[in-house]
Amino acid sequence: MKNLWNINAAKNYIAKYNKINVHKDLALRIYTTHLLGNEKKLVLHGGGNTSVKLETKDIFNNLKKVIYVKGSGWDMSNLNHLGMPGLYLDPLKKTSSLTKMSDENMVNYLRLNLLDSNSPNPSVETLLHALLPHKYVDHTHSNAILSLVNLKNSPKVLNKIFGKKLAIVPYIMPGFQLAKKCFQIFKKNTNVEGLLLLNHGIFTFGDDAKQSYDRMIKYVSLAEKYINNKKRKHKYEKNKVNNFSLDLLIQCRKIFYQIDKNKWIVNLHSSKDDIKFSLLENIDRLFTKGPVTPDHVIRIKSQPLIIKQKDLIKINKNKNNLNVLIKKYCQNYISYFKKNKNQIKNSKISDTIPRIIILQGIGYLSIGRNKKEIKISNDIFLSMKQSILDSCFVGTFKSINQKEIFKMEYWPLERAKLNNKKRNILEGSIALITGGAGTIGQAIAKKFINEGLEIVLFDKYFDYNKNQKLFDKCLCIECDITNNNSIQKSINKVIKNFGGIDILVSNAGVAFQGLMESINEKVIKDSFDINFFSHQKISQKIVNIMKIQDMGGSIMFNISKQAVNPGKNFGPYGLAKTSTLFLMKQYALECGQYNIRVNGVNADRIQSGLLTKKFITQRSKARNISPDQYLSNNLLQQEVLAEDVADAFFNQILLKKTTGNIITVDGGNIEASLR
Repeated sequence: MKNLWNINAAKNYIAKYNKINVHKDLALRIYTTHLLGNEKKLVLHGGGNTSVKLETKDIFNNLKKVIYVKGSGWDMSNLNHLGMPGLYLDPLKKTSSLTKMSDENMVNYLRLNLLDSNSPNPSVETLLHALLPHKYVDHTHSNAILSLVNLKNSPKVLNKIFGKKLAIVPYIMPGFQLAKKCFQIFKKNTNVEGLLLLNHGIFTFGDDAKQSYDRMIKYVSLAEKYINNKKRKHKYEKNKVNNFSLDLLIQCRKIFYQIDKNKWIVNLHSSKDDIKFSLLENIDRLFTKGPVTPDHVIRIKSQPLIIKQKDLIKINKNKNNLNVLIKKYCQNYISYFKKNKNQIKNSKISDTIPRIIILQGIGYLSIGRNKKEIKISNDIFLSMKQSILDSCFVGTFKSINQKEIFKMEYWPLERAKLNNKKRNILEGSIALITGGAGTIGQAIAKKFINEGLEIVLFDKYFDYNKNQKLFDKCLCIECDITNNNSIQKSINKVIKNFGGIDILVSNAGVAFQGLMESINEKVIKDSFDINFFSHQKISQKIVNIMKIQDMGGSIMFNISKQAVNPGKNFGPYGLAKTSTLFLMKQYALECGQYNIRVNGVNADRIQSGLLTKKFITQRSKARNISPDQYLSNNLLQQEVLAEDVADAFFNQILLKKTTGNIITVDGGNIEASLR
């Protein structure tokens, strides 16, 4: 592992934090915390912790020893001084005289000794940091170290590699007992430069930030070198899965919804390496033993669901076989909970949905409530995968027992790292917006993102220079929605990334003008291609997906007031939009039985890529008024914005018992009203 310490970068951190009166030692602590946190092979998503001890004056101007430690759940890659709560050190050190201390008392005691009562909860391993005498202490869940501390003969292997430089600590859950045990072991040999915690991770320490960081990199590198020298080829099964349909992912979402009554996102990983991994010989034996570090179990459960090749072949013949396997996994999880629930007082079962499903010969699925959870699930699984595979080169992988796994999974202090707020009503819903790069498409996307939906945008081209911040939050797919092949390929990408589609906003459109008595037939055909047939082509495919999902759905068309109130010289556009209005009603009629709601929005005079300044000038001339008058020529005498249209589409989603409906967004136009 590369040592990334840079003296100039360290000085920059000191200078930066000096401006807000943050001590240089804490500034350097933040610097090396970032170095560790930005290395995925060391820590992931709120894991690991660091600390620094120094002196500061209290409100009575007395010099006090304090410790700054990473806040529980804060991410080491990007935290600032607010994520390093400070505590008075001497009261924490006094806990070494106690024989026991409950988790509740520990948390309360830590909070009582905070320098600032508004600080976040400090790490559950704060006492461990406090009892060690060193100024700087670092803790990571290094992949390489985890490969070595999860072996049947870990102590023997660790002593061979590290000798007496690192002390070995048996597995104990984080908290007071672990802190006390680590302190006892350290006192036996105060010359050690770190601690190896079996089935957990590694601590290093030093007199300054660089020394503690250097030692972490040094010992992780030794572990990596040892593993690399032992590497050999794994054995793989022959791939017998010839047929694979993305419908499998849609079926997964359907089954999860039936079990949990919530929508889940399913992401397929099917690169050559992913497929090769899935065919690993004895994969079911290796990956059902438990986590490589207890910190992972709250994110991806203790084991994945593994669907073997023979079962996938059966699923291809009968989709109900997938239902049987997933529900069996969930039932096993319920049994696991019932068997161990007495380990944690007042424990309540979480969802039973697997977070990883390995599909032999296909790859694997990562599963979550939202895109962020998907990333966390995948990153942690990749870390776990690497550690387990590397452990096989050195010896036999061995995790903690089931009781200890449960105690960690349902430990209140560990679960506090999760966001336990009430689930958003639309969380897990995937919305596809066509014409997504346009003004109205972007406004809809922004509104939907703010409401917790996952967004996919289709358009012919995306100019990231214009709105990269928004586009980076969406899955942007270049698609010609007048072309069936382009639509299908694009939808396949959506299914691979999210597992399905819950909402379609068929928004794309182009304005065509001309007198019907003299218009070229091609203009009318071109208008129908984009303003009618594109809506039909994509709706047809989305309806089929929604029917497989069996979760209902919402399809919405951006129609136009032209469908009911034609404008002069606007026939080619109005004809197609009138057809789209009928299309909306027809789909509403046919899809109601599947709880698929089909509605529309009739907007008028929205400045956008369709209604450009040039176009506004042309339309205002057609009505013998000025451009400003044209935009506000309505009953409310106000210009209607793209954001107003976005609000209308969002409100259509919330109208659970409304279909075949049109919301008019035009500031008021009696001729265009449907009342």
